[in-house]
Amino acid sequence: MFWYDHGVSGWGWFAMTVSMVVFWALIIAVIVLLFRTLARPQHGGGEHTGRQKGPPPGHAEHILAERYARGEIDEEEYARRLATLRGSPPGSAGK
Repeated sequence: MFWYDHGVSGWGWFAMTVSMVVFWALIIAVIVLLFRTLARPQHGGGEHTGRQKGPPPGHAEHILAERYARGEIDEEEYARRLATLRGSPPGSAGK
């Protein structure tokens, strides 16, 4: 007798159940989307991040330029290897 005194019919219980399921589904969806967004690896696009254009990190020319900048190779060896990578004769690098 106490259970039916509040005027909530069968459709009211159904609506409350459906709304609770939808509420929790939305909460879980937001948590999953946040996790996927934060866990995504950040890829640096040259134009979008303000970086200068050039070969991507790990590219052979980029590695060669880093070795030259660190002083591991001299200018002549850098020019020779760069010409080899670009497929031109060694004497025509930078021309």
